[in-house]
Amino acid sequence: MLFTYQALDQAGAKKSGTIDALNKTVAISALQRRGLIVVSIRGEEEKGVFQMTFFERVPLRDVVVMSRQISTLFSSQISALKAFTLLGTTTENPLLRKQLLQIGNDLQAGSSISAALSRHPESFSSFYISMVKAGEESGKLNEVFDFLADYLDRQYELTSKARNALIYPAFVIVVFIVVMVLMFTMVIPNLSKLLLESGQEIPVYTRVVIGISEFFVNYGVFILILLAVVAVYLFFSARKESGKRALDHLKISTPLIGSLYKKMYLARIADNLHTMLSSGIPILRSIEITGEVVGNKIYSDIMKKSEEAVKAGSSFSKALSQYPEVPALLTQMIQVGEETGSLGDILKTLSGFYKREVDDAVDTLIGLIEPIMIVLLALGVGVLLAAVLVPIYNIASGIV
Repeated sequence: MLFTYQALDQAGAKKSGTIDALNKTVAISALQRRGLIVVSIRGEEEKGVFQMTFFERVPLRDVVVMSRQISTLFSSQISALKAFTLLGTTTENPLLRKQLLQIGNDLQAGSSISAALSRHPESFSSFYISMVKAGEESGKLNEVFDFLADYLDRQYELTSKARNALIYPAFVIVVFIVVMVLMFTMVIPNLSKLLLESGQEIPVYTRVVIGISEFFVNYGVFILILLAVVAVYLFFSARKESGKRALDHLKISTPLIGSLYKKMYLARIADNLHTMLSSGIPILRSIEITGEVVGNKIYSDIMKKSEEAVKAGSSFSKALSQYPEVPALLTQMIQVGEETGSLGDILKTLSGFYKREVDDAVDTLIGLIEPIMIVLLALGVGVLLAAVLVPIYNIASGIV
């Protein structure tokens, strides 16, 4: 919990700031060890879920830059306390700045870097913390932070590429829906009055369009309310364990998009395992952490069950081969790595392979979506215009 304090140093000068501790007693003890006389101390109220989720989040790019800067400072023989305090005063992101200063306070109180980072799981994953702990044990913290910066950079690029590939079709679909709604609620009603007043026979497809238009005009408010209720329900359902699992299963099972997500998660698994094994983290711990940070409940369960199988004496490749979500290529390559003692190198190769597969899948997806979108949009607009313009043309022809 975060505490705000007012204190006096040994010279009588006033000091103020924040300190992260389990409770008020621990916070006061930590401040007293620094030679401070505590005047007042107050615990900050925990922030609401909505605020923490949407307004207090450190972008991955900022963590990448911070990791690179920490590595550079450590290489220059600057102490961990001074490095985190320095970055805490210069970082632009306000939340990350506060967290770095809190980490500096914890280091000054005698905490290890990994323990101080673990107090901020919203910014530093268990993978990140385990890597730092391995660096502390091996004495290679600057190399570990450099590894982390490279790894996070690869993950950021991979995730961004997949996300950006889906933005274009989503934007086109939203625009199409908005245009259709405006046509049915503003344009078609005015034209339908003209057609009905003409007294001529209206084609069936035109009557269908007019009927849809009247439905939107008369019940549009109720449709919006229903959509809002469904959106709220889906939002809160997605925050539950069952909802997250259903959404993650939908991601990897949807045609076209599912293949892209699968390759992205496989690339993440291979990259995580390679990075941790290269840093000396045991295979069981590497599998466990990978399951926690892969970002998909289905693959998290696979990694967890595989970890249990390895504990029971099975090989990692055999454990993975039981699941259809894991392709045979990956399990066979891992088996080769286990047999030759070069699992880390094999995983690095697999990571690069699946990253290229993601790039190719994104290019293919964009190449397929664009013509499909054009055809569907042209068909929708064409049918709508034909349903309106053909009767108008018949009316004009009858007048002539």
